[in-house]
Amino acid sequence: METGGCRMGGAGPGGPAAITLEELDGLAEESADSAYHSHGSSLEDEAAERGDDEEQERLLSYWQSVGRGHQVDVPRDMAEPIQQLTRNNNPQERQTIPFTLIQRKEKLGDLLYEKRQYGKAKWACIKMKEKQYEQSICLGFMKLMRYICEQNSSGLYLGITVPIVTIVHTNEALSAMTQAVTVAYYLPEVLQDEPPHPFDSDIIIEEWPATIVYSRSFRGITNEDSIMREINLLAAILESPELCLRDTFIIAGYTNPAAANRHNEIWFLQRP
Repeated sequence: METGGCRMGGAGPGGPAAITLEELDGLAEESADSAYHSHGSSLEDEAAERGDDEEQERLLSYWQSVGRGHQVDVPRDMAEPIQQLTRNNNPQERQTIPFTLIQRKEKLGDLLYEKRQYGKAKWACIKMKEKQYEQSICLGFMKLMRYICEQNSSGLYLGITVPIVTIVHTNEALSAMTQAVTVAYYLPEVLQDEPPHPFDSDIIIEEWPATIVYSRSFRGITNEDSIMREINLLAAILESPELCLRDTFIIAGYTNPAAANRHNEIWFLQRP
């Protein structure tokens, strides 16, 4: 998956605060502490149920208030997935998508890009076409959150994998992006052979072939301007950009899509 991105956090003073993975960690600890004290009471069942409801409302209200500042509606049915994601947000349990490092290109000690090979794998994908890129990845991420958080044929929480990736397309001149994007979640290794079926018919399980990518890291928000800037920057750095697809790229997000200072990568895809 961090979820910049859907930008459910404001960039300026006085704006809504960003929801970061670190903040979700804190909320998870607070929730666990509340649950402990509730279960220690003589009316533990009633207290626990009331505590769960209050926690859901608190988390949902927070996400909704931040989302409104960026024209993103967080519906009420996101309450349970948000709560589950918060409770299960343990950085040590996030699975990083495996790859083989082929080459590191450096200049004066600075990393310019990496050449990697990713193996054949299954992904849960959702196609979006909102007016703004940030809205598309936010709404797509929320749909994938529901799938990850038990709204699947297994009825289980599937776990977070990183990065969450978005396929974007540009015109041939590399001057503008199209509105259509695909947001994708890499299925954990234990689910690769038999992925749970999504309840949401908009989510499709796809098997992507083994691919060589040229990856460059960047931080901050991801919108049309920043993405086009990073695409053109990597195109200028690569020795042979003609070896890569000309109009299809991937944005890889390692941080919650709501974080202000996101850790991202731009991926160029080598032609088959």
